[in-house]
Amino acid sequence: MAKLAGFETPRLGMGTMALAIEGRPTDRREAIDTIHAALDEGVRYLDTAWSYYLPSKPGTGEPEDLGYGEKLVYEALHTWDGPRDEVLVATKTGWLRTLSAPAATADSAASDTESGTDRSAIADQTGAVSGNNFGEYGWQADARPETIIRQAKESALRLGVGTLSLLYSHCHDPQVPYDEQMGAFRQLVDEGVVRYVGISRVDAADIETASEILDDAFVAVQNQFSPSFPDPDHTLEYCEQRGLAFVCWSPLGGFLDKIDQRKYDAFRTVAAVHDCSYQRVVLAWEMAQYDRLFTIPSARNPHEIQDSFAATRLILTPDELRFLDESVAR
Repeated sequence: MAKLAGFETPRLGMGTMALAIEGRPTDRREAIDTIHAALDEGVRYLDTAWSYYLPSKPGTGEPEDLGYGEKLVYEALHTWDGPRDEVLVATKTGWLRTLSAPAATADSAASDTESGTDRSAIADQTGAVSGNNFGEYGWQADARPETIIRQAKESALRLGVGTLSLLYSHCHDPQVPYDEQMGAFRQLVDEGVVRYVGISRVDAADIETASEILDDAFVAVQNQFSPSFPDPDHTLEYCEQRGLAFVCWSPLGGFLDKIDQRKYDAFRTVAAVHDCSYQRVVLAWEMAQYDRLFTIPSARNPHEIQDSFAATRLILTPDELRFLDESVAR
């Protein structure tokens, strides 16, 4: 257990992206059951985002699916009979989803894009992935202050709260100075729309800027971390030095990513000793890195999140941790 945004919570939460974007369960009830299973197992941190939805046409025009992820979390919490006040819900702002047009009609995509949203795309680590027969899904930054403020207020409405407990900046939009982006979060805190702020996909310089502008309201950094992506910029170490929470996204490599499976061979070796999944060993290894590291694996069914949460009870020996550290460093 550790404190995050005023909540005392297990250090393994649940990312809900896999329940809301491409590859999600076709049955909405299955997604709700998966969140319920997480909560019943002991998860007390749910991570969602304004951008967890599927565009319904090329461009970035608002689709029928807008808000799917946040609405899913709201519905799951309000149909769960456990202690909802113990659950930290975090969401993120500053990103849009996109859907490309087929190559043959790509020139027509611009007409489907709302005026003012022709902005530089920031590819996720996964890159674009197939969406359907009409094109590919992707991500696009829009962290203009007016967008951040509007999306935050929309998120609060969807989640049914007056104040968001924890709101992350989803990415660093290169077209907007970072101090201006953080200034929008400062305004949201001052207005009572947001209690605590986190930032994602950032480096040490961004962390410094956020600290200067947000002061005590800034509590967490959410960056990618896994054996496949072991924090080359050392932001985890930087967070530890500053006493900030570090939340790792795609802790198992990413459910849409193509990963080098050899990076997980050592984890399979240790898993055989403990008679458990190698994914459980990965998550336990991550939590051993720092006592304020939170890991938020995605899940698409109850079994996956139940197996992941069992990592909170898995004790790795010093020799096992050294073995795993050395394998990741190679």
